[in-house]
Amino acid sequence: MKRIFSLLEKTWLGAPIQFAWQKTSGNYLAVTGADYIVKIFDRHGQKRSEINLPGNCVAMDWDKDGDVLAVIAEKSSCIYLWDANTNKTSQLDNGMRDQMSFLLWSKVGSFLAVGTVKGNLLIYNHQTSRKIPVLGKHTKRITCGCWNAENLLALGGEDKMITVSNQEGDTIRQTQVRSEPSNMQFFLMKMDDRTSAAESMISVVLGKKTLFFLNLNEPDNPADLEFQQDFGNIVCYNWYGDGRIMIGFSCGHFVVISTHTGELGQEIFQARNHKDNLTSIAVSQTLNKVATCGDNCIKIQDLVDLKDMYVILNLDEENKGLGTLSWTDDGQLLALSTQRGSLHVFLTKLPILGDACSTRIAYLTSLLEVTVANPVEGELPITVSVDVEPNFVAVGHYHLAVGMNNRAWFYVLGENAVKKLKDMEYLGTVASICLHSDYAAALFEGKVQLHLIESEILDAQEERETRLFPAVDDKCRILCHALTSDFLIYGTDTGVVQYFYIEDWQFVNDYRHPVSVKKIFPDPNGTRLVFIDEKSDGFVYCPVNDATYEIPDFSPTIKGVLWENWPMDKGVFIAYDDDKVYTYVFHKDTIQGAKVILAGSTKVPFAHKPLLLYNGELTCQTQSGKVNNIYLSTHGFLSNLKDTGPDELRPMLAQNLMLKRFSDAWEMCRILNDEAAWNELARACLHHMEVEFAIRVYRRIGNVGIVMSLEQIKGIEDYNLLAGHLAMFTNDYNLAQDLYLASSCPIAALEVWQQMRRDLQHWDSALQLAKHLAPDQIPFISKEYAIQLEFAGDYVNALAHYEKGITGDNKEHDEACLAGVAQMSIRMGDIRRGVNQALKHPSRVLKRDCGAILENMKQFSEAAQLYEKGLYYDKAASVYIRSKNWAKVGDLLPHVSSPKIHLQYAKAKEADGRYKEAVVAYENAKQWQSVIRIYLDHLNNPEKAVNIVRETQSLDGAKMVARFFLQLGDYGSAIQFLVMSKCNNEAFTLAQQHNKMEIYADIIGSEDTTNEDYQSIALYFEGEKRYLQAGKFFLLCGQYSRALKHFLKCPSSEDNVAIEMAIETVGQAKDELLTNQLIDHLLGENDGMPKDAKYLFRLYMALKQYREAAQTAIIIAREEQSAGNYRNAHDVLFSMYAELKSQKIKIPSEMATNLMILHSYILVKIHVKNGDHMKGARMLIRVANNISKFPSHIVPILTSTVIECHRAGLRNSAFSFAAMLMRPEYRSKIDAKYKKKIEGMVRRPDISEIEEATTPCPFCKFLLPECELLCPGCKNSIPYCIATGRHMLKDDWTVCPHCDFPALYSELKIMLNTESTCPMCSERLNAAQLKKISDCTQYLRTEEEL
Repeated sequence: MKRIFSLLEKTWLGAPIQFAWQKTSGNYLAVTGADYIVKIFDRHGQKRSEINLPGNCVAMDWDKDGDVLAVIAEKSSCIYLWDANTNKTSQLDNGMRDQMSFLLWSKVGSFLAVGTVKGNLLIYNHQTSRKIPVLGKHTKRITCGCWNAENLLALGGEDKMITVSNQEGDTIRQTQVRSEPSNMQFFLMKMDDRTSAAESMISVVLGKKTLFFLNLNEPDNPADLEFQQDFGNIVCYNWYGDGRIMIGFSCGHFVVISTHTGELGQEIFQARNHKDNLTSIAVSQTLNKVATCGDNCIKIQDLVDLKDMYVILNLDEENKGLGTLSWTDDGQLLALSTQRGSLHVFLTKLPILGDACSTRIAYLTSLLEVTVANPVEGELPITVSVDVEPNFVAVGHYHLAVGMNNRAWFYVLGENAVKKLKDMEYLGTVASICLHSDYAAALFEGKVQLHLIESEILDAQEERETRLFPAVDDKCRILCHALTSDFLIYGTDTGVVQYFYIEDWQFVNDYRHPVSVKKIFPDPNGTRLVFIDEKSDGFVYCPVNDATYEIPDFSPTIKGVLWENWPMDKGVFIAYDDDKVYTYVFHKDTIQGAKVILAGSTKVPFAHKPLLLYNGELTCQTQSGKVNNIYLSTHGFLSNLKDTGPDELRPMLAQNLMLKRFSDAWEMCRILNDEAAWNELARACLHHMEVEFAIRVYRRIGNVGIVMSLEQIKGIEDYNLLAGHLAMFTNDYNLAQDLYLASSCPIAALEVWQQMRRDLQHWDSALQLAKHLAPDQIPFISKEYAIQLEFAGDYVNALAHYEKGITGDNKEHDEACLAGVAQMSIRMGDIRRGVNQALKHPSRVLKRDCGAILENMKQFSEAAQLYEKGLYYDKAASVYIRSKNWAKVGDLLPHVSSPKIHLQYAKAKEADGRYKEAVVAYENAKQWQSVIRIYLDHLNNPEKAVNIVRETQSLDGAKMVARFFLQLGDYGSAIQFLVMSKCNNEAFTLAQQHNKMEIYADIIGSEDTTNEDYQSIALYFEGEKRYLQAGKFFLLCGQYSRALKHFLKCPSSEDNVAIEMAIETVGQAKDELLTNQLIDHLLGENDGMPKDAKYLFRLYMALKQYREAAQTAIIIAREEQSAGNYRNAHDVLFSMYAELKSQKIKIPSEMATNLMILHSYILVKIHVKNGDHMKGARMLIRVANNISKFPSHIVPILTSTVIECHRAGLRNSAFSFAAMLMRPEYRSKIDAKYKKKIEGMVRRPDISEIEEATTPCPFCKFLLPECELLCPGCKNSIPYCIATGRHMLKDDWTVCPHCDFPALYSELKIMLNTESTCPMCSERLNAAQLKKISDCTQYLRTEEEL
């Protein structure tokens, strides 16, 4: 952000000034101070006109198009109108006697509204010159107003009235408000998912404190927003975006709120942008930015993310403070007035205009300033002041051109100075212009004019001074052009790319593309060209051989292309769009031919336009008028390599190889010192036909053979022959063959042919070639050929070739051939030879394969022999079984893993009556039913059978065991195994017959059982009048009514268990009738004997009726409390409190209060034990103040209170409770050892008291005594600390991790030095488990929020 100019006139000093930008274009700025003059400046700070007034300016405003400025002044009844087009001022009499106070042009029409100090209104139509006076619109001064898009006028005045009128002045609506209105605006109200069609909502500031909203469609339902007092007054506000308001406050606060339906007033963002004061806010919808000023600085933020501070500008010289901010409509300029009477204008957005020629760049640095620089050669930047704001910029070796519309100004760039050369008018509006050494070329309206820049420097013929393209008879439009040192190049809508050679002044080349060419980008020499066609496809064109190469992965959003200017990277260029830069490399000479590759992409910062690429460094122009350098991600290797690790160097090496930077790659390989990296570099050199460098690399690797071979071919000039040799080195034989055949020496293809035959499986040809060229290769080719023949099923020829393949001196190769001979011999029927060969051979796999062949041939004995020798025992045993050789099978069984073989062997042994061997084999086969059968029927070993059934859970096995026990008369065991075998009906009948139903019930209760089974048991127990058992099984089968009936019938000996089961039944049933039955029973309605209240509590908990459970818990706790069981009462209330909290049910205040008092009593013992008498005394005072809740121990508690208060120095409190003990009903019950002391306290009262410390309320920061739990300031109940009983503090907050009750972090930490449990929930706790909570908002919810 740059300051363009400042205005500081003596007559303005000491008083604030008014100013207004011309609407739409922003070309003029009207400014007035205390000098009775409105001065009009252009956007560069030059005064263009002035309007003399009879008094101070009251108000001024530009009309909607910025054509007319209207001004009103004190002591005048005239309206002054200044016309921007004619630079003339006219006066308009308002026709009213009173002083004018308000002025505003309509948003859409030519209506001007003028208000007066007496509340009268004038509406003037500038187009028709009609004036409509409206008397009495307001009763007092009109101070503010606004127009909407339908030409409705809203006005506010000192009479605290808002009126809405039409363009004729008729009042449509008026509303009384409570304070004086100011800063009135119309806006579109956001209604759910749609926006109101018209601006029907008015917003206005009332009394500088309140923001008031009036909906014209619902005038009876206005809304207003009030803000925190410490924000100060509302200075200004702006609408923006989707129904959001940005509000600035005098104390520096900056707030954004929403006005959506249902969200009105909801705060979206808040910040204190300025420490002491804020004076103005300005929003630019064009830039999507907001500016605020105050504290002598301007801050600009992004509307998308207001936390993102775009810029901070300090104005230290403005020590009297700042005034008002205002943007131009296009967002380019920002004006700021100050309290001392000065005005500053800043440039906030600059058009990105720039150009480059070779390594020289020119770019716009201000509205009227162009900077020319050569960052590569280190020349100092030259600043050129220009006469107009340019639309285009071009730079050449010695010249600069800027211009707008059809006119261009040319400058000569000297060593130390810039000289304006000339200006030139063209025949149409110039789209772009290109410069080089002597010539300029301008593109306008489909034509290009080529002309000399300085005609006098050349002794040129007249026709060489200028020329217009295309020729008159050429029916095409030029869409793009470029100028190099030798050529003018242009592309047309017919797809033609033309090269015009300036030296010979004639066309030398043309290329015809199928579709129109939109953009062209030649390299610095013009020998290569990137062009983009109308389909947004990119191509590289080489005019030397008239060849085009499509650019891969070319984005359709590409805006331009830059070629690398570093002399060593001639084939590198980048293509860029708004977000990324894509690096491409044109590889001209590779063994596969010329091609373009994508090397990588680089993210570009927002609003950066690339101008120059030099050695991987991209120079970009920014909106602020500066340049920024970016290093391409594909050139990361250019950084310092000293501290770079191997993992980072390898990708860099790949980048170097892609860019053909072999010298840099050599350095990286040297640092890596890795053979793989050297080989990668060598292969890349071969690929790019860099033979000399490849020799150097292979010599470094130590590969003598390739070095010698490369030395032999490095002098070959035939491109295809050399490429063919290099393709051979890279093992690409097909490519090598094609290149050889295309070369001047096709005979070389035969050398490749002999090596290719094997890979192509042309075996006969390969053998013929080997016979003549390499006889020693015949055995190896024969073996490969034999494998192919075997695969094809030609076993006779395969055997012959395997035999030919035996060399006698290559062990591994000969073993493979002998294996083939063995297999082919067996397949040919020579089984003895094949088996002997396989047995002698060391390979297990061969024995397996030969065994499989023999097995298929039904030669089981020989197959089993080979399997056994090859250690394939499962296969061997399987074959022995097929040949009924059980003895051999038995020998192999310890090595066999297949269950199938074990099963076959077991069946054979069982048939022979050899049960012990059979049972072992059945176990190995996992045939448990057979194992159990043999143990029961043949080996008489039921224990073993039972163990197996239990381990395996076999159903059939369980049935067999059950039958066995039934025969023995062991009915209990029989029932157990019948249930295990899923024979529940038989088990039930057996239990019924033999009175074993308890056993059956116990067994079936732990099984996966059906409801019918449970019902059968229940009916049995019902018949036996065993109500508890009957109820239990009715419950299991879901018959809740019958279950409850039986539980309630249970005798008193089983009462506790029965009631618990009844509660469980009702909890599961969720039936109101059953619930009422059980409640009646518990209350003693049936038998006149009420049951313990704890059962009613458990019932409500089971039914999840937590509120009723809570009331019951309070009653139980009260009974326990009355009985003096304070810990029990505390635990009951705490458990209920925790349950209600987990269910998110509001805690009854009585429960919370009782729990707090009981907890305070429990804390007393802890504090007294630790010697902290003050905390103990404070808690006893709280308990004593609620002494009625402790009827069993009134006197002991009051006595303890008196003693602890006396110890803690709370003498007045001790006297108060001592006096209470002197009452007749308590005096006789005082412990004798304390009685005299207490009587003495009453007789000789000491009312001194240590004042209780005060700490802030966590809700409102009101200071109150630390043990007080109700804040007088905000009337909120404050959470208490479970360690001290004091109220909580916001900055010392923690919670118990078990019960989530709050505690003062510092106090609970101290307590845990002597205690090991939480004082509230009694769970084990240590200081390490505590965490200090910085944000305790979730624990500070008020009663209304709960």
